Amino acid sequence: MKITFLGGGNMAAALIGGLVKQGFKATDVQVVELFAEGRAKLESRFGVRAVEVLDEQALACDVLVLAVKPQQLKVAVEPLKGRLSSQVVVSIAAGLRLADIGRWLGDYRKLVRAMPNTPALIGAGITGLFADASVSAEGRAAAEKVLSAVGSTVWVPDEAQIDGVTAVSGSGPAYVFHFIECLQASGEALGFDAATARKLAIDTVLGSARLAAGSEDSPAVLRERVTSKGGTTAAALASFAADHFPAVVDRAVAAAAARGRELGEELGRD
Repeated sequence: MKITFLGGGNMAAALIGGLVKQGFKATDVQVVELFAEGRAKLESRFGVRAVEVLDEQALACDVLVLAVKPQQLKVAVEPLKGRLSSQVVVSIAAGLRLADIGRWLGDYRKLVRAMPNTPALIGAGITGLFADASVSAEGRAAAEKVLSAVGSTVWVPDEAQIDGVTAVSGSGPAYVFHFIECLQASGEALGFDAATARKLAIDTVLGSARLAAGSEDSPAVLRERVTSKGGTTAAALASFAADHFPAVVDRAVAAAAARGRELGEELGRD
């Protein structure tokens, strides 16, 4: 499988690194990157071919990954209009809908929309995927193979659900970082130095996530097992409940999803 990336930023580099680790040949991966420094870095780091302008060699691929910023995508794909035939085009540009991308590509339909998250940078991401109906099973498998190079994947049956993926897992790392930040600050307020409070907070979140990932029990059951009646954990959870913590999270995720829909409208205009 030959893969070309349009854009050579952090996420593209993470995907390329993951693919190479999985055994993909560097000679089967190409990158179109405007900046000379970026091209030199990608060539030096991975041994891939990096070019400034999309040429016929770069276009001769099975999967074309659109890895540019959403605000730049419309202009970036202009050179592709009318030049695509059998390539599966995977967009990782947040917010942009397949109908708009397809229109900019000259009514091209072999499109997959993907929403990875930043833990992909260390190979621990999760990506939500949605494919246009014209994408074959082989095309879906190819797209999944690219994104699974940096973590796990889930497919959604409705493109509108990608806004939900964005809200839960795409933006989710920021929620976790904020919780760690707050937990560390609370630790410092209890008298710990910053380094100790940071380690306590991060290792607690990391270990709890690993425990949840490896358990057949739900997070609710795991939470109950940690909570002794009348104990310290119960006191903390009662405080969360008094502050309507679940509703706070729900409103935040809903706000992110709504903003994702708004961005789709804004960025998809001609």
